[in-house]
Amino acid sequence: METNFNQSSNTGRGWAIFWVGCPVFVMSMFLRVSTTVISPDLTKDLNLTSAQLGLLSSVFFYAFALCQLPLGMALDRFGSRIVVTILNGLGVAGALLLALAQTAAQCIWARVLMGIGMSCNLMGILPLIAAWFPATRFASLNGLMAGIGVLGSLLAATPLAFLAQAIGWRKSFLLFAVINALLALCFFLIVRDRPSIQQASNPTTGNPLKGMVTVLSLPVYWVISIGAFFRYGCLMALQGLWAGPYLMNGLGKDILTTGNALLIMGVGYMIGLPLFGRISDLLIRSRKKLIIPSLWIMALLILILVFLPKGINVVWIYLWFLAFGLASAPGQIMYSHIKELVPSQVMSTAMTGINLFTMLGAAFLMQAMGLMVETWPQGLSHPEAFRPAWYLCVSGLGLSGAIYMLIPDSPVFKKSQASGPH
Repeated sequence: METNFNQSSNTGRGWAIFWVGCPVFVMSMFLRVSTTVISPDLTKDLNLTSAQLGLLSSVFFYAFALCQLPLGMALDRFGSRIVVTILNGLGVAGALLLALAQTAAQCIWARVLMGIGMSCNLMGILPLIAAWFPATRFASLNGLMAGIGVLGSLLAATPLAFLAQAIGWRKSFLLFAVINALLALCFFLIVRDRPSIQQASNPTTGNPLKGMVTVLSLPVYWVISIGAFFRYGCLMALQGLWAGPYLMNGLGKDILTTGNALLIMGVGYMIGLPLFGRISDLLIRSRKKLIIPSLWIMALLILILVFLPKGINVVWIYLWFLAFGLASAPGQIMYSHIKELVPSQVMSTAMTGINLFTMLGAAFLMQAMGLMVETWPQGLSHPEAFRPAWYLCVSGLGLSGAIYMLIPDSPVFKKSQASGPH
């Protein structure tokens, strides 16, 4: 009876931790793209140049990415509860600084603080899921949390635009600072790093650099990192920047069609994240069998863009964006895969190491594709101008899928089968 009580207690605490972690991650997804719809107001109020506005968007991602390896070591040593709470304090400071900013430099430093502050809002939750739930449910819960997190991107679009019009962008960010502070407080009060029965095994001592060296020496880490780089990089390059110019300038579509296409892609991605996580855990019981086809399907879909003519029916465009959103979703399972291939003592370091390449892929491919399309002599008024960028994505995704075949699948399902039914 005592065992059943403890299991029930642990399950209740685990779900409480999961649900307090979800809005924390939504805040991260919201802030990373929160300057898009208010960019005209920022430009007008602070006299920002186009270069400064571009830097304002990208510094969040660079600050976020550069935090990942030290963040993993901190999580392995100190646990999620302390690290996530402290870093979200920096996120609060960043939102306050942006609300009060009077110069471009202050805005940029505010975005840097936000990037650092939000850098742990997913990576800090994943070790908690691993500690409080069975390994065979990790991909399902990871996908569910990531799918809920997409709401942050949606809230940073039209809802943020309405809020900024109603109370101004400065008061909006003051409000976000208050919300972020309340979320950090709730996280600290509710979260425990692991069930009490596991406390004795908490790895709080040892040299964290040794764990990082261990991770960096593993070939599986580099293979999965390359996959994450191109998978998320191509997704963000389209969703965050280049889908708009391609549809409006290249294919001659209006802003409503473009907005609808991006919304459909976001919905497909949001649906696919928990769906494919559950399929991986319960149906096909594999990581590779979903990840490899998803990378190749993404490559095939982007290759189709090479041949799309101007005047194509919008229905086909909407179907393409829905398919691409769905095809991108299984890539989230890479976090489950690396977690299950490395020693538990370096789990957080490994997952944040993958996240480093995830964010670098977004930043790098946005810029690289921009350099490629600028070489087109007639500007962006023809779909052919985007072909070099599409070829880059197709090559990267195709190569990623090919080398992914060389690494082993997750051992978790073999262990669960060996232990028999529960």
